[in-house]
Amino acid sequence: MKPTQTPNLIILVLYYSRHGATRKLAELVAQGIESVPGLEARLRTVPAVSTVAEATAPDIPTEGAPYVELDDLRECAGLALGSPTRFGNMAAAVKYFLDGTAADWVNGTLSGKPAVVFTSTGSLHGGQESTLLSMMLPLLHHGMLVMGLPYTHPELMNTASGGSPYGASHWAGADGRRPLSDEERVLAIALGKRLATAALKLHGMH
Repeated sequence: MKPTQTPNLIILVLYYSRHGATRKLAELVAQGIESVPGLEARLRTVPAVSTVAEATAPDIPTEGAPYVELDDLRECAGLALGSPTRFGNMAAAVKYFLDGTAADWVNGTLSGKPAVVFTSTGSLHGGQESTLLSMMLPLLHHGMLVMGLPYTHPELMNTASGGSPYGASHWAGADGRRPLSDEERVLAIALGKRLATAALKLHGMH
């Protein structure tokens, strides 16, 4: 009789990306997650918020990850949350989704699960750190165990672009096409790996 294989722990990588920069970060975070045996990254996004009240998004995005469902929150062992900055804050689409998770807040769906955040900006001083901190606040209300990046990563001291102790970040340029620097890549992957390792430890699997 073959031994039963333990299913992988799922880490939800939830992001919103308008021009693709935050999506690239999300994919690197997912790469870091899946570098840890026993972990699976589940990439999900949120629909844009429309100024037209009657407007609705298609059920399936034309490209990129599928839209997130509340079941994704319940099934995940950890969360990586990403958003581009909007005036030093998370994008409205991310905030709108989080505002709809009150029932999960009451039920403690995310309580005790590890979490990290990541962002991208058009300018180097465009609010990366304040955006990362803004995303931490609702996660703390959910009772999540929010983590950053320690300075044992030398890239934090050497970066001339994105990357902070509060989470991974990317200076994408005004058109969103600036390529990720080596430091940004390393730190995004490291953030995913750190999240995955914490999820394993919290599940008594490491």
